[in-house]
Amino acid sequence: MIIRKAIITAAGPNQRALPLQSLVDRDGTEKTALQIILEEVIAAGAEEIAVIIGRGDHQSYAQAAGEYADRIHFVEQHQPRGYGHALGLARSFTRAEPFLHLVSDHLYISKHAQRCAQQVVERAKAEKCSVSAVQATRENMLPYYGTVGGRRATQQNHLYEIERVLEKPTPSEAEQKLIVPGLRAGHYLCFFGIHVFTPEVMDLLHEAVSRQSSGDGIQLSPILDQLAARQRYLALEVQGRRYNIGVKFGILLAQLALALDGQDRESVLAQLVELLANRSLP
Repeated sequence: MIIRKAIITAAGPNQRALPLQSLVDRDGTEKTALQIILEEVIAAGAEEIAVIIGRGDHQSYAQAAGEYADRIHFVEQHQPRGYGHALGLARSFTRAEPFLHLVSDHLYISKHAQRCAQQVVERAKAEKCSVSAVQATRENMLPYYGTVGGRRATQQNHLYEIERVLEKPTPSEAEQKLIVPGLRAGHYLCFFGIHVFTPEVMDLLHEAVSRQSSGDGIQLSPILDQLAARQRYLALEVQGRRYNIGVKFGILLAQLALALDGQDRESVLAQLVELLANRSLP
């Protein structure tokens, strides 16, 4: 399997401004969140990149992409018709090829020599099927993520055969349909925001769009649930952490994670200790 293309979705009404935010990366350089995400997909081997944006966002995103702007194919979603619809707009871009897909409201810190997206790409190449990154997540976070159920792959500690996919399930739904043997009690495998998909995902999305009326939203998780029923589909526990910059204090936590993983770690730690010490004074 050859993976040359990547798609980043950034058209969600509550998501559009997040990739434009500035942070200080691990190398001490100020970058937009979009630039950090673009570097993630480029390090994973992506040669061509499509970014799905909202109507009228081209100029702000081209500016936020900085030196990478010339490498991007911008695709506008004219109406907010859902995550699945946005991804499906890139069908002509992927041209029946497998592709890497990242959301634009997550940043990643790898615990491995390989970056997070690269870990998923390498596993997809080895297994020759769709692979979604997942992270064991407490049940109180289920309202924020698509979640998978299945079973651990034979002799593979961090790999799972996906059997079901549900979008933001309730704890009761997850307990009934998404239990994965071997996980800690109260934890479920939630999407990490990084996927490698075979072309069948685009075909399923195209079929869904053809069936729906123009005002209906199309989500990705039901499509992936169909994919799991049709072909081998794996979940990989990536050696790293995701940071959702779209939740309360998300940008702050992502910035702290980048700083503590970077070249200015000692300075940041010293300032945090000083801040905490000052807060404890009468």
